[in-house]
Amino acid sequence: MFDYLIVGAGLYGAVFAHKAKAAGKSVLVIDKRPQIAGNVYTEVVEGIHVHQYGAHIFHTNDRRVWDYVNRFATFNRFTNSPVANYKGELYSLPFNMYTFNRMWGVTTPEEAAAKIAEQRRAAGITEPKNLEEQAISLVGTDIYEKLVKGYTEKQWGRDCKDLPAFIIKRLPVRLTFDNNYFNALYQGIPVGGYTKMVANMLDGIEVRLGVDYLARKAELDALAEKVVYTGPIDAYFDYCFGPLEYRSVRFERELLDKPNFQGNAAVNYTDRQTPWTRIIEHKWFQFGKDDDGNDLPKTVISREYSSEWKPGDEPYYPVNNGRNSTLYRQYKALAEREKNVIFGGRLGEYKYYDMDQVIAAVLEMCERELKG
Repeated sequence: MFDYLIVGAGLYGAVFAHKAKAAGKSVLVIDKRPQIAGNVYTEVVEGIHVHQYGAHIFHTNDRRVWDYVNRFATFNRFTNSPVANYKGELYSLPFNMYTFNRMWGVTTPEEAAAKIAEQRRAAGITEPKNLEEQAISLVGTDIYEKLVKGYTEKQWGRDCKDLPAFIIKRLPVRLTFDNNYFNALYQGIPVGGYTKMVANMLDGIEVRLGVDYLARKAELDALAEKVVYTGPIDAYFDYCFGPLEYRSVRFERELLDKPNFQGNAAVNYTDRQTPWTRIIEHKWFQFGKDDDGNDLPKTVISREYSSEWKPGDEPYYPVNNGRNSTLYRQYKALAEREKNVIFGGRLGEYKYYDMDQVIAAVLEMCERELKG
């Protein structure tokens, strides 16, 4: 009945569906959730677009990707400038001259660089072997202890000495007063929310929600020539080699009867004792840092709690250590034998993707797959 059955109505599935339809292919999209847009799903609460599955800020240096998403949404000019809260002390993120001034009282880039170099030498680190050593070599011991260690151990559920160095290599560290977290030419959030953007991608395409693909696999496979699968790759093969590990996130959402809770979209709680990793105040994604949001009498916040994934939880972050990398290679070998199935996205490829990377990957896949 269809050329493609697309399992998952998130970004990967929606972009593939749009490109396939434009190429004259017949497409059916299914998702086991009751709504489209996957983890970028936003819903409106009291006039505020709430990021149901955690904060999503679109950022990219890829002009092709930026031009593509702008076909489906107008983006606001939101700039991601988180704040770190360490036991009531507030610090600017990413690590920049505001952070170094607050931590050490330094006022020049030379003083900040000297302080970091002094602490790196004192720690005796030459070739960082783990996340702790990598962080100290980047920002020194004081900032590591206050702003990295507790937050990272809450997020990953592991001691920093037991985490690979590459996790923190992309952490921005600047000897300037620039507090824009991303080194991206283009960034923002879709006006009207991500759900509206994905709905525009899926315009004119049949979508069936509340459909569990793996529970009805044979019946659904029979509907299409090929399958685009964006679910967990280990689940597809019934965990035959054992489950891959993920970190999951639990959200506690509150609607508050006040116009402004924390004055910023994201505040990270970096001490080990605070159980949540951060608090998101959703209206500031929409309104930036001006006064517009205060016109709304209420606000919505979400506390985020990181946890080890277990069956029934939503998988968020792949744990890319040696064991899981080996396990994924075994599943990937099986996937390559499935000639009529394309495995894509964060779960299908067991890879931490930013949104722009997902879109770049699916556009490349579409070029290969739909060229005929």
